[in-house]
Amino acid sequence: MRPARALIDLQALRHNYRIARETTGAKALAVIKADAYGHGAVRCAQALEAEADGFAVACIEEALELRAAGIRAPVLLLEGFFEADELALIVEHDFWCVVHSLWQLEAIEQAALSKPVTVWLKLDSGMHRVGLHPKDYPSAYQRLLASGKVAKIVLMSHFARADELHEQSSADQVAVFEAARKGLAAEISLRNSPAVLGWPQIPSDWVRPGIMLYGATPFEEANAVAERLQPVMTLESKVISVRELPAGEPVGYGARFITDKPMRIGVVAMGYADGYPRQAPTGTPVLVAGQRSRILGRVSMDMLCIDLTDVPQAGLGSTVELWGKNILASDVAKWADTIPYQIFCNLRRVPRLYSGD
Repeated sequence: MRPARALIDLQALRHNYRIARETTGAKALAVIKADAYGHGAVRCAQALEAEADGFAVACIEEALELRAAGIRAPVLLLEGFFEADELALIVEHDFWCVVHSLWQLEAIEQAALSKPVTVWLKLDSGMHRVGLHPKDYPSAYQRLLASGKVAKIVLMSHFARADELHEQSSADQVAVFEAARKGLAAEISLRNSPAVLGWPQIPSDWVRPGIMLYGATPFEEANAVAERLQPVMTLESKVISVRELPAGEPVGYGARFITDKPMRIGVVAMGYADGYPRQAPTGTPVLVAGQRSRILGRVSMDMLCIDLTDVPQAGLGSTVELWGKNILASDVAKWADTIPYQIFCNLRRVPRLYSGD
């Protein structure tokens, strides 16, 4: 069997969720959209259900998968519904629903619902992706109450730059939100992972930890709370071939790396078809046989090359950690000029093995 695999530590997942709860004192929706950022939504939900206040997913397809697996906790649809006829399923399965557009509000007003729904009313406080305009927000709240079709309303917004701890825009967005919700009696939800970790002054009855659940920091700089997180996924494979090359020899497609001395090269069963970033350059760190080393040359579809020159104990069959508890996913992402969100979500073909149940 091909040796590439992703090891998922569910105890680390629970540890990270508890940090979100303990550091904020708020209720926390565990964000498990996009198959729990590549970690497996069902297994992650099962691991957290006994203590999570609920879950958040992108769409109703993801929510239905959780219900089919027996998850009975609240599930919030972060993008709401895409068609009005989804409201019947939302009621049937007791999903919570974001309303971010006037057409969604109108659909609820016009729907014949068998019981009222829980709505998270989203304000566009400055990110300008989705959300109601501030001038429409108070009236939307009042219309939902007047419809008789809503059991509860939570007021929410989303930050554009909370991962930039010295950027003023998050404070500006809070000011817009506070002005728009003035006089509205409801719980609020503002803090995503970076706001949980780095913005303790921002109010939030509900927090929405996402990337932090999986043990990756959203920040480029050090953060005391983020340093307490435990990586949940370890992506690993093995050396399947070893080459002894003299100086001046090319390695991999495009000859992007040329040996500058006699070198020992290991070939690893891992490539961009597995979700490892193709743009990761020479120098991107790996751990082989317990020692830190680096990628050489261009990442291929199914394989990549690493430097074994100074790792004499490594050879055919040696285990290679691509990211995990020793090689942080955030460090790999930085080398590859991307973010840990993307490298987790791109993971495919690699079997996931779980521990910590």
